[in-house]
Amino acid sequence: MNRTSFVAAAVMSILATAAAAAQASDYPTMARVDYVIGCMASNGNSQMALEKCSCSIDAIAEQLPYTGYEEAETALRMQAGVLGERGAIFRDPPEVRRAIEALRQAQAEATLRCF
Repeated sequence: MNRTSFVAAAVMSILATAAAAAQASDYPTMARVDYVIGCMASNGNSQMALEKCSCSIDAIAEQLPYTGYEEAETALRMQAGVLGERGAIFRDPPEVRRAIEALRQAQAEATLRCF
């Protein structure tokens, strides 16, 4: 491999890493904080819970774009708050079920990695 090819490969590697980091940090700070606070409340509000919950939202962000996270979280909150026929719009559509399943899968993988 000549010097030019090596430099080009190094630059491509750096750009790919930067793109992955940018995608992982596309979650707004408030969304990350909201997740960590809820997670900590469920896990004892300790320093260890803070570390594990922070790791968890980072792992989720690596796997799921923020728009998918936001759709699933909204649907889950609405399912919890809207009962009966009116709640069907947040339970029944296949897109809603897919968004929730994607979030649950990301959460399961984050749990394996961080807890």
